[in-house]
Amino acid sequence: MTSSLPQFERDDLKKVVEVRSYKRSQYLLASGQRSQSIFCVATGLLRVALHGQGNQEEVTTDFIRPDEFFLPPSLRNDEFESPATVIAALPTVVYAIPLRHVRLLCARYPDLLIGLMEHESRRIGILRTQLRRVTTSSVEKLVSRVLHELTQLAPSENGGYDKRITQALIASYAGISREMVNKTMKDMEHRGLVTKDDQGVHVPPSFASTDFGGLLPAEPDLTRKEAPPVDPGFEIDFLKKAPKD
Repeated sequence: MTSSLPQFERDDLKKVVEVRSYKRSQYLLASGQRSQSIFCVATGLLRVALHGQGNQEEVTTDFIRPDEFFLPPSLRNDEFESPATVIAALPTVVYAIPLRHVRLLCARYPDLLIGLMEHESRRIGILRTQLRRVTTSSVEKLVSRVLHELTQLAPSENGGYDKRITQALIASYAGISREMVNKTMKDMEHRGLVTKDDQGVHVPPSFASTDFGGLLPAEPDLTRKEAPPVDPGFEIDFLKKAPKD
């Protein structure tokens, strides 16, 4: 997304980026918390969650995977109040980028602003697809599609998705109870549709079928090994990659 920036701007940007590491289930931001940075995932996976009223459990609305951003609702100010809670679904390393610096770059280079807007538009499109899926699919079809989506969001080394993704998280994202997820997955295991090993949970390619078209871009070439500490001086991938679309 920053490939169109002059080299000196990218060099300056790397100087202000802070590398942060989070353990699984650790909070990056709480809903309502103020932040002066936007975040780009380097390794791992973040989930975005909203809390229901009263005693209702939180609902996972979407995920942020490597090279994707968590952005504020507006770029008008140098600080924003987070509209949702952001949590590490897996051990995660992020780049914290000062919002003030991003705003200055967007003012000087409109293509960067357009790229960020397109990024958010894609995320909104995925969220709408998930909402439609939750309201129109049977429980088994809904769970199967979420499991397939997880093979792209949190792939394990030998295929499938990372076994550290819990049924509670799946239930939160699918909009159904954990008991229903457990019952459905046990039935799928009994029928040989879902298998598990030491690395992950495996599902058949048929789980990718959907009435709504492609749910995500092509599967990235990622692994789920524990990431070593990130050297702040190394070449930051997202600063040199061309736009995905």
